[in-house]
Amino acid sequence: MSCCPDNPVYVLEGEPSATLILFAHGAGANMDSDFMQAMSAGLVAKGFQVMRFNFPYMQANVVDGKRRPPDRGPKLLACFTQMLDIAHSQPQVERVVLMGKSMGGRMAALLACEPEQAARIDRVICLGYPFIPLKGGEPRLEPLNECRVPVLVLQGDRDKFGGKEQVATWPLKEEIELAWLTDGDHSFVPRKSSGTTEAANLKFAIDLSTDFIG
Repeated sequence: MSCCPDNPVYVLEGEPSATLILFAHGAGANMDSDFMQAMSAGLVAKGFQVMRFNFPYMQANVVDGKRRPPDRGPKLLACFTQMLDIAHSQPQVERVVLMGKSMGGRMAALLACEPEQAARIDRVICLGYPFIPLKGGEPRLEPLNECRVPVLVLQGDRDKFGGKEQVATWPLKEEIELAWLTDGDHSFVPRKSSGTTEAANLKFAIDLSTDFIG
């Protein structure tokens, strides 16, 4: 699917499988970012098929190189729903797992709050969930707490959108699985002095996601 020959809206990676991971990007980097590609490659190596896609504003960014802010929520969710339709149309697919980086994870959880859509979603994985806006404000807990499917949140210890000490003070429902990436920032990158590496954190995130999907 594409809006122009050189600008695919989505890419499918891996062999057809019973479980397909529908993977949404964050606000500032598209589906071809290093983070998205590394996570996808790791999940494909685990035997999953992965479908990465661009939201409409990012599709336009790719065409002319101009940076745009993210679309509003309803437009993002409409695109996500369309991608979910395409995911379910793939051969051999029996269940679809939504995965999202930052904003993409928030949209995934929001989509799974809708009863009609939740019936088509097996579970949700949020990578670097944007708990709080950088300019401050109340934590965005409703998409997680009201999600109708199992949720896994993978978060860097020092994520500026919600770090370990902050999240511990917020009322997340007990059913939400939450795991921490050692000294990770919003993209799980640790400091050199931490004793771990970005590659190790990404591997841990892939392993945790695999276990959660089952």
